[in-house]
Amino acid sequence: MTTPLTVRAISVDEHRDFIASQSSASFLQTPAWAAVKPGWRAESLGWFSGERLVGGALVLYRQLPKVRRYLAYLPEGPVIDWESDDLAAWLAPMAAHLEARGAFAVRMGPPVVTRRWSAEQVKAGVADEAVRRLGDVPPLERTRTGAAVAAQLHELGWRPQAVEGGFAAGQPQFNFVIPLVDEDGKPRSEDDVLKGMNQLWRRNIKKADKEGVHVTRGTRDDLADFHALYAHTAERDHFTPRPLSYFQTMYDALSAEAEGRISLWLARHGGDLVASTIGIRVGTHAWYSYGASSTEKREVRGSNAIQWAMIRDALAQGAEVYDLRGITETLDADDPHVGLIQFKVGTGGEAMEYVGEWDLPLNRALYKAFEVYMKRRS
Repeated sequence: MTTPLTVRAISVDEHRDFIASQSSASFLQTPAWAAVKPGWRAESLGWFSGERLVGGALVLYRQLPKVRRYLAYLPEGPVIDWESDDLAAWLAPMAAHLEARGAFAVRMGPPVVTRRWSAEQVKAGVADEAVRRLGDVPPLERTRTGAAVAAQLHELGWRPQAVEGGFAAGQPQFNFVIPLVDEDGKPRSEDDVLKGMNQLWRRNIKKADKEGVHVTRGTRDDLADFHALYAHTAERDHFTPRPLSYFQTMYDALSAEAEGRISLWLARHGGDLVASTIGIRVGTHAWYSYGASSTEKREVRGSNAIQWAMIRDALAQGAEVYDLRGITETLDADDPHVGLIQFKVGTGGEAMEYVGEWDLPLNRALYKAFEVYMKRRS
């Protein structure tokens, strides 16, 4: 690299325009995401080669209790050239900038895939009693970029974060995605995507249509209905729901940033809301972000119908991937999480392992105290 890279704060407009110039970037790295995390101080960063903006990041700062020092967090970022064989040129000026801002440590989640498995491989792993984890199954691919990034981060003093069952402390390390383009990069047809699903998924989509399930795009006013169903789902599935205000803030922030960035979906049967979801799109990447379903009327298959509507919309918008987000690494048929994996595997997509989240301690004493604090909290 002939021109040394420099890092400095950029405006929200510069950051937004940079993200818009990328074919794909995580929605967690958009400047709008800062508004969704009000408990963190946010900063937009830019990497410059001379005067040319060549990289960007949303940095979230969380203050340590009683000390004016911060953990600098870059969820699923930064958006830089991860194929570079000189990551130090990118990461060293970032670390220096964040340390000057009062960071005692940096945590980031490079958007880099290390391994991938086909739906058939995952399904076979669940059926095999000898297989307990996805990592026990030989992958379809081990990526050179993933191996190179991990090796360079180790050399540069970054520390991989512990993962339990596939979920790190921040973002999931294992995701399930449906490619919407073929190996040559040409868009797949609806029929081709549908044929890639298993027989149960295709049958359920047909059943939902036959039963009269009606899927529509919602508006902000429908968030209250989504949230009521989401709270019902949380009680049934034993997780802590986010408040309605969280989704209202998310909807407002992402809607203001770009048209079509966030969408709300509702599946109704006979006037009853049977499923509802939130989708997000940045460039050619579409995500299924949040979902809710009714315990009643599960037989009309609203969840399958609403996913199929979202997939069709992603295809129509030119998306290259439909991301069903996190899965755990477990393939143990007795594990309660395996049902979620089986639901997603039925779409015929691929399981992806990412390089995961990594920490760089800038002040070792404070970082050690932070580790102790986090262990006590958990």
